[in-house]
Amino acid sequence: MDLSKTALILIDMQQESKYGIENVNGAVAATVPLIGECRRLGVPVIYTRHVSRADAIGLPNNEVLDDEGKPVHYRSDSDTMQVIDEIAPRPEDIVIDKHRWSAFYETSLDLVLRSLGVKHLIIGGFVTDGCLMTTVFDGYARDYQVNLVKDVCAATNDGSHKAAILMMANWVYDIEIFDSTEMSKKLRGEPYHSWRSTAPDQLQFTAGTLDGVFAKLG
Repeated sequence: MDLSKTALILIDMQQESKYGIENVNGAVAATVPLIGECRRLGVPVIYTRHVSRADAIGLPNNEVLDDEGKPVHYRSDSDTMQVIDEIAPRPEDIVIDKHRWSAFYETSLDLVLRSLGVKHLIIGGFVTDGCLMTTVFDGYARDYQVNLVKDVCAATNDGSHKAAILMMANWVYDIEIFDSTEMSKKLRGEPYHSWRSTAPDQLQFTAGTLDGVFAKLG
């Protein structure tokens, strides 16, 4: 992985995520040193924020609204729309707002990455089975190589989190999956452990085998 062609993308790690997503604190704790390593090595740090306009214009179909017809989640006039304080962007970082699950959908993300000469994505964020997964698939469709940091991801429950990661492992043919400590080792040029895809659909799972198959990722 050429660091001059690499970027860290953190999906929707917003303050609102503390309410209803499992293991937010653990994911944030894993993210802090990874951000630090990327900044030290000059790897661009890109944040996305999911935004629902307070006036309800441009919302997805059947978006949850309150009694006043305003969006309940990620509302543009709410402080909880901001990135979690412990990992807040610095002035030199890039923040991209989005209005659908995938960070590539009608945003400037692809333009930004191409202008930076990026080929490799280091990616994590919320939720694993929603905005994170759709962004990974859309990145793969645009020929970016994806490096998924699984302990920087979180979902509303453990089963959804694990199943989504396994689906990405099965169908993103050049994906590499890390824990954050191992990703930092790779960035530093040290020996590291990861899981790499070698064939499509190689981690088939059922409801009963989910945990055992997920453990194969290390």
